[in-house]
Amino acid sequence: MKGNMNNMMKQMQKMQRDMAKAQEELKDKVIEGTAGGGMVTVKANGHKEIIDIVIKEEVVDPEDIDMLQDLVLAATNDALKKVDEMVSQDMGKFTKGLNIPGLF
Repeated sequence: MKGNMNNMMKQMQKMQRDMAKAQEELKDKVIEGTAGGGMVTVKANGHKEIIDIVIKEEVVDPEDIDMLQDLVLAATNDALKKVDEMVSQDMGKFTKGLNIPGLF
């Protein structure tokens, strides 16, 4: 019985190391969100940090700042939604169907 427990602890420690490594690697993955047919592009990494915003010149209208703000917001939300999907997919392989609330 003790051997099984030691083996299980080693497996858990390995899984924790693998998960930590995978979480660190998420920082290097870049996801792109867009809005307005590509007029605004927002890039975020797997840690949900916005790393780049590109706004095409033709969408900048001093008379309609609200539209530009809406496009930036939509592109940002699109990028962050895609990051969540990627994180869920990448990290989900560690839980293998276990439903652990609050883990990711």
